[in-house]
Amino acid sequence: MMDMAHISGLVAASVVADPFEYCDIVTTTTHKSLRGPRGGMIFFKKDPVLGVDLESAINNAVFPGLQGGPHNHTIGGLAVCLQHAQSPEFKAYQNQVVSNCRALARRLVELGYALVSGGSDNHLVLVDLRPLGIDGARVEKILDMASITLNKNSVPGDKSALVPGGIRIGSPAMTTRGFTEKEFTAIADFIHEGVQITIEAKGLASGSKVQEFLKFVSSPDFPLRDKMSNLRSRVEALTTQFPIPGV
Repeated sequence: MMDMAHISGLVAASVVADPFEYCDIVTTTTHKSLRGPRGGMIFFKKDPVLGVDLESAINNAVFPGLQGGPHNHTIGGLAVCLQHAQSPEFKAYQNQVVSNCRALARRLVELGYALVSGGSDNHLVLVDLRPLGIDGARVEKILDMASITLNKNSVPGDKSALVPGGIRIGSPAMTTRGFTEKEFTAIADFIHEGVQITIEAKGLASGSKVQEFLKFVSSPDFPLRDKMSNLRSRVEALTTQFPIPGV
């Protein structure tokens, strides 16, 4: 069994290995790299596995066991999504997703960052910030103030998910907006600037707790506000060149 929620779009485009060759059951969400409406799908082998009728067992568990009323607009959106996933344009998009993520990872490594896997073969990069003496919660806040959205994330060896040691960055959303390797290299540089501001801000904060840091950087008297404003203006100058589709 495998859950391919994060990489289902890459699987559909044959950009990464196909789990169906090895698994009796495959589950996925439909709204991540597949770019469909929010929902989920369960795939299973029609023939019994070790004497178990997977079709009956799964169908009975889903309904009436778990599923509520169907949302026809979501089903329609998913149909459009799956049709698009068969197109040459979708495959080209997924290849660009991976290429962009590799460019991001490569630049972060050049800047001295430790990546949990050493690089990326898919759409995600997980950065270990602990060697720099900071955590993902503080960096997430500073980058959010600079109009960069990512999330704090646990890394191997962490003891708290509330103050994790890393940040997670994905490439699909900005690839959808038209970013290429050049822009993702610039993203890495922006993130690096944000991390440096975070380190400086942590040194200026009076307390050691994350909540004290968040209060400090959100105050009108935050001494690095000009640096933040400068970074945010350059981030937004880049992103506004690539409008959100449909907006």
